Amino acid sequence: MNLCDTQRNKLLALARQSIDLGLEKMCWVAMPAMNLPPTLAELRGSFVTLRTHGQLRGCCGNLGANHPLCEDVWRNAWASAFADPRFSPLERDEWPHANIHVSILSVLESVTVASEEELLAMLRPNIDGLVLERDDARATFLPEVWEQIPNPVDFVRHLKEKAGWPGTSWSPHIKVQRYTTENFGEPHDDGMEHPRQSSRRA
Repeated sequence: MNLCDTQRNKLLALARQSIDLGLEKMCWVAMPAMNLPPTLAELRGSFVTLRTHGQLRGCCGNLGANHPLCEDVWRNAWASAFADPRFSPLERDEWPHANIHVSILSVLESVTVASEEELLAMLRPNIDGLVLERDDARATFLPEVWEQIPNPVDFVRHLKEKAGWPGTSWSPHIKVQRYTTENFGEPHDDGMEHPRQSSRRA
């Protein structure tokens, strides 16, 4: 997608505004109407990751392009802060130490493979995000996960476990999709509290 710095900063500001309002109102708040560049109104999937002191604090997103990009980021920022089932809702005193990372997804590409070996042969480490789906279970790893799981065998097996399947299993009914992402975010917190201007004033 290749957004310019101004467009990236606008999406980060929208994500921060969404969480600001969530903390203020203690509930979901719809994105207000505003004039945005056409690029930010394209239907695109995104993920928003929230970290505090460099540690994961929430990550939610959509694989499908169901909303305008700006709205998708707004929704996913709120969900990452308040609705990720792995974490309790973000507390107000955590917010000054948090930073936001946005991943914009390319269109999903279906891949036909007959075995796990074929899947491993076509995977591009540090480039591909991966979706595995079977019956009513589906799981994905963003390309950033390669940083924690650089070995393709482990990458696929951990993803199968995330979907609820045995890591060493394989089924011919597994559907495979891959995608790439455009990534950008705020600097990681250095442990010091710095004043932040509310994104609502941006």
